[in-house]
Amino acid sequence: MKRWNGWGDGSIHLHVPQSAARYLASVIGEGRMLHDAAWQEVVARVPPSSFDQLKYPLLETDAAARLLHARGQSLPDWIALRSGDLAAFPDAVAFARTDDDVRATLQFAHHARVAVIPYGGGTSVVGHINPEAHLPTITLDVSRLNQLYDLDATSQLATFGAGVTGPDLETKLRVRGYTLGHFPQSWEYSTLGGWIAARSSGQQAYYYGRIENLFAGGRVETPLGELEMPCLPASAAGPDVRQIILGSEGRAGVITRATVRIRPLPECDAFYAGVLRDWETGVQLVRQLAQARVNVSMLRLSDADETHANLMLAGHANALGIAQRALGVMGYGAEKCILIFGVTGARRECARVRRQVDDALRDFGGLPVPFLIGDLWRKSRFRNPYLRNPLWEMGYALDTLETAVPWSQVRETSNVIKAALRFGLQDIGERVLVFAHLSHVYADGASIYVTYAFRRAPTPHETLARWEKLKRAASHIIVAQRGTISHQHGVGVDHAPYLIGEKGALGVLAIQESLRALDPYGMMNPRKMV
Repeated sequence: MKRWNGWGDGSIHLHVPQSAARYLASVIGEGRMLHDAAWQEVVARVPPSSFDQLKYPLLETDAAARLLHARGQSLPDWIALRSGDLAAFPDAVAFARTDDDVRATLQFAHHARVAVIPYGGGTSVVGHINPEAHLPTITLDVSRLNQLYDLDATSQLATFGAGVTGPDLETKLRVRGYTLGHFPQSWEYSTLGGWIAARSSGQQAYYYGRIENLFAGGRVETPLGELEMPCLPASAAGPDVRQIILGSEGRAGVITRATVRIRPLPECDAFYAGVLRDWETGVQLVRQLAQARVNVSMLRLSDADETHANLMLAGHANALGIAQRALGVMGYGAEKCILIFGVTGARRECARVRRQVDDALRDFGGLPVPFLIGDLWRKSRFRNPYLRNPLWEMGYALDTLETAVPWSQVRETSNVIKAALRFGLQDIGERVLVFAHLSHVYADGASIYVTYAFRRAPTPHETLARWEKLKRAASHIIVAQRGTISHQHGVGVDHAPYLIGEKGALGVLAIQESLRALDPYGMMNPRKMV
């Protein structure tokens, strides 16, 4: 069963080894074991719904349903849920089973003058699904719209209900010999509609494409009626309406069906690793591979701090010591970095690409790793978010942020973001563990994905204040560096103050007017994004 106040399946409990606990204590200090509110305690705090007297069959107003739809997976959401101090709840939850249910709920909400928040898997990390205090709200859960409606094998197009999760979608395709290939880290619970609404990027997007490349068309229920987007291979008939829906974060309506571009299952889908002497050399190598259009499916370069931290947090202290000594003999010192790369496609092509990357590694003074780091990464890539649960219980808050910049700015931007976070709590005597990797690469630039951890404060309010200070400092750096405020997580409420820095005043106005054209009443997910 899904955790109500943390990440993932409640039956999965990752253990943090003693070596990892000692490492965290040495870097940022001993964690504080603090009380978290229990389920029954928080349910009892849910106020009565103002919708109890409204007669609409799809509405559920019980406290449990409203609590389960009140927050997502951002660190502020965790602080609220774990403390039981939530500022707002949806007044009701509507569970849609059909497109007609969605349409009827929007009509009901319009007549009742209440807001509607679309809800898929609840994995947002920037506040997309949070209701506003004192604003009557229905959360519209579309997770039961999860059918495969059509698979056009000739055109390699598949149409799904927008509430289908990553595992369910892939299962339905794989039994027919196909894949979408979209694997964000939230894949276990996130939904197709959510990917589209937040402009998601999967871990192997270099090969399969981001969601905007995969989204061929579909259906959106808006307050003004149904918006149908036909599936065409290309069109010069004016602006692409899909672009209004991509990244719309529920502001334009509710995505009910989506047609996506699929591929036959690859013969080979494998991950390998290499080690480089330092971050700068690694960045040069990855840029060269990307600009040479080497046919990898993923390039993921960890900096020296992440290389070390990941091994320590995984509890591989002995293996780390052996590897450190062996690599030290070969001249790889404390600045060494790990590169994980994926190869996907026909077996012969995969073998050729692997040799190509291995040769490039050697050209840059690197070393292909003979042991199974790549395979270990593949097996754990959707389990890493589970580490947030035990770390929180040990007294540590863990969060991430990301941006994307041109190659000419990658090294500087990475350095200044990490510095802003590392010293962001220095004035209160707290240390911050910071590390980063390049998560997605393009011919003209790359995405920088930063992870940071700090100690929980004695009170939830103080912990939130620490997060706000760090998030604000990093966001201002990103804007100053002219990076995107979000490469793959969307805008929500956490990034909304910084959107104007990327789009400009006229750009923000154009977005607002486009959304207003589909939602003139302002009822759809108000105050998110813009």
